[in-house]
Amino acid sequence: MEAKKKKLLLILGGILIILIISLVVLLLDLPNDSPDSTDSSNSDQTTDIELTYWGLWEPASVMQPIIDAYEEENPGVTILYSQQAFTNYEGRLYTRLEQAATSTEPAPDIFRINNTWTSKYYKYLSALPSTVMDSTTYSETFYPTATADFTAKDGNIYAMPWEIDGLAVFYNKQLLSAAGVSEPPTDWDSFIELAEELTTKNDSGQIISSGLAIGTADNITHSADILSYLMLLNGADLIDSTYTTTDLTSTEVLTAVEIYTSFSQGDNALWTTDLADDLEMFYAGKLAMMFAPSWRAFDIIQSAPSIEFGIASLPQLSNNNPVYYSMYWGDSVSSTCENPEVAWDFIKYLVDHQQEIYSNSSSIRAFGEPYSLVSLNESLASQSYIEAYAIMAPYMESWNMGDQSFVEETLRSAITSIIEDGDDIESAMKNAQQDINDQLAETNK
Repeated sequence: MEAKKKKLLLILGGILIILIISLVVLLLDLPNDSPDSTDSSNSDQTTDIELTYWGLWEPASVMQPIIDAYEEENPGVTILYSQQAFTNYEGRLYTRLEQAATSTEPAPDIFRINNTWTSKYYKYLSALPSTVMDSTTYSETFYPTATADFTAKDGNIYAMPWEIDGLAVFYNKQLLSAAGVSEPPTDWDSFIELAEELTTKNDSGQIISSGLAIGTADNITHSADILSYLMLLNGADLIDSTYTTTDLTSTEVLTAVEIYTSFSQGDNALWTTDLADDLEMFYAGKLAMMFAPSWRAFDIIQSAPSIEFGIASLPQLSNNNPVYYSMYWGDSVSSTCENPEVAWDFIKYLVDHQQEIYSNSSSIRAFGEPYSLVSLNESLASQSYIEAYAIMAPYMESWNMGDQSFVEETLRSAITSIIEDGDDIESAMKNAQQDINDQLAETNK
């Protein structure tokens, strides 16, 4: 009997052990839904993210160290950077975004847009999520022009400024020094008086050396931007809240156009259509002052290294609040991006590391992109060539024209029709207004 009991106990013990082992195996095979789960299938969904990034002026040697640092901090995320040629960039980008919205044609996940493009592009962009940066923080982080320029009519923000830039006064130090002046005056009237003093003409009244490039269209590189600056300086309200209707026939606009074109007409003209373009004249030492964004410094340094030049803030009207003209770029995310929050997180990382990017850029050219962060304003003021932007940045303005190339070409055509064809200013601007509004009704829907 004892032997039978022992045998029965052994059998029952064996069965119990088998049941316990089976239960353990079953439990181990169950999915783990806890927050700390390290299940490989879940891991695959949150890693191995690949984002394509179109840049413009920075080669991989500038960008890759920052990208590598981000990827190290964010395992599984890969940023594929490509420096794009500026020629036809806007057309190529817009076409890719249009195609991606209606087909399987890929578009870049992250790319650069101009501060005037938002109203045309926003329908193909992913809005900045509040989890990355809310609107209040955005307005405190960047200059007011960025909030105005990159906010679409739906109230969402669609880009973070890569830099801050805009029109400034480039001046030939040697020519100003010869007139006993160290730098351009900051008030408009004194500025124009100096330009007149620095303009020399031959016995036939033809300009030999100009004090300021202003008044024409085709031989002034940034003529449309200069006109926009004067219109804003004069208090013009250029576009409505829908970004589809511009007003180019107001008193403020017409007065600005009259002032601009007057500098190329009459015996006291500062600039005429028969001169070489402003950059060539500046390279040759025959132009004392011109309006241009900061990056034109690279052209001067390369093409005319013997020219000693400085960059000063734009002149202002007396008793007016300061108004400067912004021209800069920001980074955006495509609406077809599969991981928009990660893409925006990377853009914010770039913004937070502007000083390193600036340093990297300064190793291949005279200076990097002027800082877009308000917190770096003092650092901006200490940088060679671009210290004037620390003064101008808090008061910069632009207007959300959307189809920048069309609008600017239409403004240039209006200038030409006034000074070369003798068209009435009001008629020329009325025609320009109609053409622009017809275009914006299509592109800025």
